Formats: sequence, structure tokens, C-alpha cells
Amino acid sequence: MRAFTIERYGDKGGGHHTETPDPRVGADDVLVRIHAAGVNPLDHKISDGEFKAILPYRLPLILGNDLAGVVIEVGSAVTRFAVGDEVYARPGKDRIGTFAELIAVHQDDIALKPATLTMAEAASLPLVALTAWQALVERAQVRPGQKVLIHAGSGGVGTIAIQLAKHLGAYVATTASTAKTSVVKDLGADEVVDYTKQTFESVLDGYDVVLDTLGGETLEKSLRVLKPGGKVISVAGPPDAAFARELGANAFLRLAMSALSFRTRRHAARRGVTYSFLFMKADGDQLRALTPLIDAGTIRPVVDRVFPFDQTREALEYVEKGSARAGKVVVTMTGEALA
Repeated sequence: MRAFTIERYGDKGGGHHTETPDPRVGADDVLVRIHAAGVNPLDHKISDGEFKAILPYRLPLILGNDLAGVVIEVGSAVTRFAVGDEVYARPGKDRIGTFAELIAVHQDDIALKPATLTMAEAASLPLVALTAWQALVERAQVRPGQKVLIHAGSGGVGTIAIQLAKHLGAYVATTASTAKTSVVKDLGADEVVDYTKQTFESVLDGYDVVLDTLGGETLEKSLRVLKPGGKVISVAGPPDAAFARELGANAFLRLAMSALSFRTRRHAARRGVTYSFLFMKADGDQLRALTPLIDAGTIRPVVDRVFPFDQTREALEYVEKGSARAGKVVVTMTGEALA
């Protein structure tokens, strides 16, 4: 099969298309012919080797963390899917590789594709929708009437998180540039802070939850807008010991991760709030919970641009440069457009 692979970490522009063996299909696996794959900042982080200490992939590596496609084979123990099913998924962290014609995915990590979406639209959703769900529903347990701040509302995670938080009954604030203010308002944001004109920490206060997608100084300032007992959940901040435990890391790595986040956790504790790091996990059941919201139009995908599979490298560069106006970038194996 054709696939887009990297040969070594940190090789800018080094990815290329090549022929690789077809995936092996285990008893619990579903073999999917991929029609479209989402492009995420995570792909760059993996390619640059940022996670090699905790996710030691074997090189050469097929990149890609989102997919939509059609089932062409099922393992002997598969009970949920049949050949011909249209599906979407974020494969497990140890089995990425959606920039390819085929992929074998564990049946627990996959779900039937929302009927109302094209393959390109569906491929844009799994990673960002699961991130939003795991942050707002699973970890923060957002309730009606709470105040939620979502950073970078026009980004892949932000566009979905705004819609999900509104569905949960929250008052939603977000940050965006002037050019993207109308986009996030259309998604349901109640308050938009134009970061080119004012600082969010000077105008927002008393928030229950912050979903941080930027890290660094933004994360530190986010602690100031939370009320006592509030939570900041970050997908871009320093990892913590809880994340290390989830990975099954050894004691040394758990200690190292705890040290990385010590300063942030200490500042949070002094303010009577909590900090946690989120590295989203594959979860077919959560995708199935999201699908009715998508088919009902409560959550709609936001796709900025679609590239053909032959231009995967260009799609990755487009995302890395921050060129997208809003939402996700997708590559398609079949030439399918959005409509």
C-alpha cells in the first residue's frame, strides 16, 4: 500500500510517500480502506521527536492520527462491524498511521461514521472531538451555568470544544484574533476576547474551567481567571505524574514528568485551583456518544482546506505555519471534496 512515512525524527520536510506492507489484521481488528485523514499539530510533534521518550515508535513511521473510511475486512473476534461499514476513528496511540491507504484499528477505537458527513468532514473530527469530550465531559464534568474559557477558539480543538461546551449548558468565552472573531461567534461563543487588542486575564474572571491549547505564558495567565476550585486542563502544557501513570511509565519517568509540571501545579495550588495535563486517548464509545450530536447538527465539523494525498507534505507544512483560518486540514485518498 502507499503511505506517507518519516525515516528519522526532526528531519524537516523529510517525509515522503512510499510503498509499505499492508497491515496485519488481528482478531479484534478492523481493516479500513482510508478515504480521508485529518492533519493535526500532533503529527508535527511526533515527527519532531517531542514524544519519543514516552511514545517510542519504530522508524520508519507512518504519520496520521485521524481517519474516515470503509471496512474491508474484520478479525475473527470482531462483533461490532461488518465489511462495507463506513467508519471514523482516532487509532490508539501505539497504532497511528492514517496517512496511508489502509490501516488496522482495534474495534474498541472505532465508530460508525456520522451519516450526515462526507468522509473528509468525518476525518476532521476524531482527535479534536475526543479531546474536547475528554476535557469537558470526562475530566471537568461541565454543568449547565458554569463558565468555561476555551483558548484558540478557531483552532481544531477550539471549534469543537466551543460547540460541546454550549451543548453542556456552559457560558463560553474564547480567545481569537480580529479576523476570526466572527467564526467563533458563529460557533456559539458568548464572549470573544480579541487577543490582538486586549489580554484575556484583564477582562475575564470567575471561570470554572479553562481548556488550554497553547501552553506557556497563556497557561500561567489562565490560572488567574479561575475561581477557587476551578480547573485548568491543558493539552499543550507540561505533562504531569498522572499522565505518566496512564502511560504505565516507570518510576523515573513519573518523577521527571512530575518535576516538569511542578511549577505550574504549585502556582495553581496557591490560587486554590487545579492543573492537569491531557493527552487524549482513542475511544470508540465516546465517538459513538458524539455521533448523534454531530448528526443532529449540534456539533458541526469545521474544515479549512482539503489536500489530495499526494500533497500530504504540503498539508503538514500548511498546518505547521498556522495558515488555516479556522478548524482542521484534511488529506483525501480518493479526491473527495467537502460537498
